[in-house]
Amino acid sequence: MRAFLLLLFLQTVSFTFSLLGADPAVATESRKPEAYLMLTEPKVMRSSISKEFAGAQCTVFTPAKQSADARSLKTYTPGEFAKLGISWETFMEKAQATAERRLAAMKPDFVKNAAGEIVYAVFRSDDPSIVCLLVAPSLGKIFTNIFGDCVWIVTPDRNSLYVFPGKAEAMEEFAADLKKRFDLAAYAASAEIFELKGDGKGLRAVGSVSKH
Repeated sequence: MRAFLLLLFLQTVSFTFSLLGADPAVATESRKPEAYLMLTEPKVMRSSISKEFAGAQCTVFTPAKQSADARSLKTYTPGEFAKLGISWETFMEKAQATAERRLAAMKPDFVKNAAGEIVYAVFRSDDPSIVCLLVAPSLGKIFTNIFGDCVWIVTPDRNSLYVFPGKAEAMEEFAADLKKRFDLAAYAASAEIFELKGDGKGLRAVGSVSKH
């Protein structure tokens, strides 16, 4: 009898997932916390495993992971990072792969001006790991047809990432608002502007919204 009830339960679960168009194994995997995320944060927040990267002056890149419920971010302690047995550079490679995979499943919002022209794109979510998309090599490539071969990226807080055409006048109007978002954020990320080419190479800091 118990075996019959167990079989009936498993069939019910399988049928439910079929109705939802989901595979139980895939659904379980999608809830698995990400272990390799690279977080941008203000230099004053740096730890011994944070590193300056891409020529940033006021921003550091810190290895991070999602919490057990995948609802928040936790930076690795030096002890936790040591247990991984990998270098910061290898962690960055893994974080880039994670960012690429997650970016492929996301769609940005596009903001247009009065003439109907797209002026910037933004990834925004309650998910605080949105900021970690910055290290995705293909981030610039997906906007090539809209903004050209070069984009400027700003991550004022952990929940948003803004993409502009790679020229100063394109974001002049929005710099003050981005700076305000950075200043007021409970978890600020970076006030710096990062440039990325369509080929995914050469992520580099080119300025700051504080100076506009």
